[in-house]
Amino acid sequence: MTGKKLTKADIIDSINEKTGTNRKDIHAVIDLFIDEIKAALTTGRVVELRGFGTFEIRVRKGRKKARNPKTGDPVSVSAHGVAAFRPGKELKQDVWNITSLEKSSEGDGDSE
Repeated sequence: MTGKKLTKADIIDSINEKTGTNRKDIHAVIDLFIDEIKAALTTGRVVELRGFGTFEIRVRKGRKKARNPKTGDPVSVSAHGVAAFRPGKELKQDVWNITSLEKSSEGDGDSE
């Protein structure tokens, strides 16, 4: 699983294989779940999923001296919100011993 992304379609397929539930129904439930998280965050609420983590909005201060990374031109950035995720205790423990994503599978670990 080195470097391969897990997509929403992959999750739908996995749930479909495990439960036999209709793919269309699974897709609808996942979309509703994501919409509920978005709605909560945009209204300033914190979303806590026990055993997984917490989604919240953090406000970044504005700055007068910032640079456009593409052009290098100075720009002014106003205060704005950013979505943040804090992993829960169980998730932290589950991933604690991962030391390298490239070497997480069996082999010499030198190939990319």
